[in-house]
Amino acid sequence: MCGIAGVFIHGRGTVDGGLLTAMRDTMVHRGPDGGGNWISPDGKTGLAHRRLSIIDLSTAASQPMTNEDSTVWITFNGEIYNHVQLRPELARAGHSFRTDHSDTEVLVHGYEQWGTEGLLNRIAGDYAFAIWDGNTQTLNLARDRIGVKPLYFSLQKDTVIFGSEIKAILEHPLVVRDVEPMAMYHYLTFMSTPAPLTMFKGIYKLPAGFWLRVHSDGRVEARRYWDAVPGQGIPESEIKGLSEAALEDYYVSGVRKRFRDAVDCRMMSDVPFGVFLSGGIDSSLNVALMSQSMSRPVDTFTVGFKDHTHLNELDEAQLVSKTFATNHHEILIEEKDMRGYLNDLIYHQDEPIADWVCIPLYFVSKLAHDSGVTVVQVGEGSDEQFCGYEKYIEYLNLYRKYWQPFRSMLPKFAQRGLAMAAGVAAIARPGFEVYADIVDRGARGREHFWGGAIVFWDIQKRRLVRPGAFTRSAPPAALSVGGLLPDSYFEPDSYNVIRSFLEPFDATHPGQDVLTRMIYNEFKQRLPELLLMRVDKIGMSVSLEPRVPFLDHRLVEFSMDIPMEWKTRGGVAKYILKKAAEGLIPHQTIYRKKMGFGAPMSNWLKTEFGNFVEKSVLSSGLIQAGYFNVAYIRRLFADHRSGRRENGVYIWVLFNLTAWYGYWIERKEVRAA
Repeated sequence: MCGIAGVFIHGRGTVDGGLLTAMRDTMVHRGPDGGGNWISPDGKTGLAHRRLSIIDLSTAASQPMTNEDSTVWITFNGEIYNHVQLRPELARAGHSFRTDHSDTEVLVHGYEQWGTEGLLNRIAGDYAFAIWDGNTQTLNLARDRIGVKPLYFSLQKDTVIFGSEIKAILEHPLVVRDVEPMAMYHYLTFMSTPAPLTMFKGIYKLPAGFWLRVHSDGRVEARRYWDAVPGQGIPESEIKGLSEAALEDYYVSGVRKRFRDAVDCRMMSDVPFGVFLSGGIDSSLNVALMSQSMSRPVDTFTVGFKDHTHLNELDEAQLVSKTFATNHHEILIEEKDMRGYLNDLIYHQDEPIADWVCIPLYFVSKLAHDSGVTVVQVGEGSDEQFCGYEKYIEYLNLYRKYWQPFRSMLPKFAQRGLAMAAGVAAIARPGFEVYADIVDRGARGREHFWGGAIVFWDIQKRRLVRPGAFTRSAPPAALSVGGLLPDSYFEPDSYNVIRSFLEPFDATHPGQDVLTRMIYNEFKQRLPELLLMRVDKIGMSVSLEPRVPFLDHRLVEFSMDIPMEWKTRGGVAKYILKKAAEGLIPHQTIYRKKMGFGAPMSNWLKTEFGNFVEKSVLSSGLIQAGYFNVAYIRRLFADHRSGRRENGVYIWVLFNLTAWYGYWIERKEVRAA
């Protein structure tokens, strides 16, 4: 895992080597083991790289790296887990390798041999890379299928600037620091900005499963090369005619095999590795399968809280640790640790990622790094695929018991009338807001499920933002290609984000069950742009590479072909995964009540820290710019402090936004210690 950056000038001027180095070295934390630059002979293209040495530690594997005749150059962040299998095929095709076992060199020769899409369709891994092709004079950017690794870019006049982190792009003098209002509007709903938007005007992130090509005349191409859709993982002929018992066995054994393969290949490393252990089913499966393949104890890492022990899963983690005789490490944190970390949190996030899990995630990541580990396996992606969240079950029950009858049995005028009445009731009873919004969605023919981390629902946003503060703007014409940036993202309606991917999904995969559509939704927004973004940003901030075996694309393709009835069979959430886990981890670990990885932020916001946050939010230049209803924000704080309403998540979303604005736009540090 590394940090990459670069500049491509398709007009007048040449790359400034000192500037390229400055961009690169904003990300020393991503690559403390070395840095390198390459500038093309004509001075038009510059690639930069910070190295975290994990595969092939020799200097021969340093980057940027080239092919035999120096016509193709790459800077690459990530790991290719099947590079060993691809290397002999490329060697037989006549390609010469200079390194012993560098996965980067497989990408270089793979691009030469198969082209962009041919390469992307063959590799398995987590990656973001930039390839300069001197033969075609094109810059080629790509992000992995699921979106484990981020890649940002900016299209300035005659210049393309890219990097693993936004801070590298901000180093370039052509980039002006300013907020993108529509990204901010959508962030208030989703807790993160939907790709390709970022909170910075003129800076974008490549969506998961996309590649982008810039030609020498500045023309942009973009295309999605993979999507988490059904129909890729299970041939119909293999399950046709199977009895229920045989079908269950097919699903269980298929999940188990693919997850085992995913864990095994993610143990590919020339440096020490371990696993984050919560004591739940996902992390425990990681530990179990890793321990079967290792001759030494697995290093496991757990975080807990000194001041709010009800959130701790230390006993559950210790049970798994004892079962598999791991080398276990624990860290306990409290409010003062969080306060001291805030400034670094805002810095490393680049743009707001308003999930307070980032705080314990940082401390457990630092624990792993300080223990000598460079690579960890994590459990993200399991709940999304196999219906592991209680909230998913609630949405499924809502759909079955209320949503379908409401939509099918009531005439439109009655639906609209109920929606209006519910909206009026919500004014008098703010706790009724979410229910009123659900009724409104139904009456307007909108989806009932927008994501597993929706913060301000529409009815709340209408009170939070000032009328007319967010108006439609024009998207950059260069990015309206290949479905990269829908025009509707620049309208003040966050349902357009959901509509932009669910409508094409329904057109190409009609008749899918409601859970499959919900899961697909999560793979488009919350999973890559919130959950995986936090894992990457926080882990790499301490030079730690997180790997995500549940999101191996071959497992995802298989799980997307398992229908809802098998993921929630008998009312048991995660039914198929739990069956696959039987015999591998303790029974009580599989069937205990899910707690979830959290932090006591709502409690901390009721202490003196909450006063600091309120003062920080209300004095922000962003709040004073006129976007928001200040009286509504004051009520959020007052109701939370008094205990009338649980508003912690709303407050944290606003604090992350204003702290980001203060740090990156107004150049103010965040000091709460």
